[in-house]
Amino acid sequence: MNAFFGQQEQKPSGPDPVFAASLEMEMYTDLFNKIASTCFSKCAARKHKDADLALGEMSCTDRCVAKYLESQELVGGVLQKANEAQAAQQKAMMEMQSAMGGGGK
Repeated sequence: MNAFFGQQEQKPSGPDPVFAASLEMEMYTDLFNKIASTCFSKCAARKHKDADLALGEMSCTDRCVAKYLESQELVGGVLQKANEAQAAQQKAMMEMQSAMGGGGK
């Protein structure tokens, strides 16, 4: 309860922004770890002679990261379209049920 005027604090409607930011950070960390693991195993030489990557290893890594991100974007687009279609289907179903008088309650 708020100390001023005896009012209660208003809770924000919708998802918790701290939880959403934490979840987003966790997802980006996971994406980075997957990219690093996959591209390093594909592109880095097994025997390291230098502390830095060779030119071929750097270009391989650049291509690998670009392809990985492009594929993630494509998959994300497909999933977003599927979610939108499912939401539209659910909305149409709810409208149909309400039009029929509550859907058998």
